[in-house]
Amino acid sequence: MPSENQGTELDLSWLTKVQVNGSAVARRAEQIQARRALKKDCQAAWLLRAVTFIDLTTLSGDDTPSNVQRLCYKAKHPIPEDLLEALNLHDKGLSTAAVCVYPARVRDAVKALQAAGAHIPVASVATGFPAGQTHLKTRLEEIRMAVADGASEIDVVINRTLVLTGQWEALYDEIRQFRQACGDAHLKTILATGELGSLTNVYRASVVAMMAGSDFIKTSTGKETVNATLPVALVMMRAIRDYFWKTGIKVGFKPAGGIRTAKESLSWLALVKEELGGQWLRPQLFRIGASSLLSDIERQIYHHVTGRYAAHHDLPPA
Repeated sequence: MPSENQGTELDLSWLTKVQVNGSAVARRAEQIQARRALKKDCQAAWLLRAVTFIDLTTLSGDDTPSNVQRLCYKAKHPIPEDLLEALNLHDKGLSTAAVCVYPARVRDAVKALQAAGAHIPVASVATGFPAGQTHLKTRLEEIRMAVADGASEIDVVINRTLVLTGQWEALYDEIRQFRQACGDAHLKTILATGELGSLTNVYRASVVAMMAGSDFIKTSTGKETVNATLPVALVMMRAIRDYFWKTGIKVGFKPAGGIRTAKESLSWLALVKEELGGQWLRPQLFRIGASSLLSDIERQIYHHVTGRYAAHHDLPPA
């Protein structure tokens, strides 16, 4: 499906006018974290909804075709069938939003999903993930190869140097080339916000990425010292909202890195709903990049159904 965001001309005047109030952002993030927890049926419903936003991810140096195959099976069957039957949801086709792998493992993922009869997108990281410090020609070729192998979503990393030195035209041009290399594949631009130096830079990089044609903006690679945080997410969502008001184009949001518990996932859903609205709470506009989050959601659903927490042998390994 072609990109819905073809981008706009670079508007440097937008960037120069921006200053982010860090104290106000921190207060707003604290309000989200202080929300009272959802209970029982309502919590279970929101946790199952969170499953549908997960880009189930493996980005390890020891990835093999067999563990990618297991990941793809888990993406199609994220919650054990007996638990879904107890909730009368066994026939709803619950799955994760996508699987995310390295470019060299894209063919393995596509093959495994086809064999399982699963219509789940394959996302691939690219452009010198996670540092983004390889030559531009190499990064562009990596995108093209991942798309040729069957990836329908590409998670690119930006060259953080361009943000830290204020080279906004160069950043825009680079992402425009990423957009072109993706073809019909969706472009998800990773900002690596923990390495951008300030919340103002986070906002500016978000806006440039959207102007350049990104379908999603994503917080982190998961490899930085600081990954997805609520204050950074708040700034990125405000940029998404501003871009929508100016252009009428909805751009998606993806937090990634360090989101491991069911409780944390509910905070992210609440933030999206309050800042962007319910129309963003669908996989086309919201994703969570995670590798271990699903296991904790499983444990919480198991507790909801049985009234006790699962022993190690009660749930299948991820």
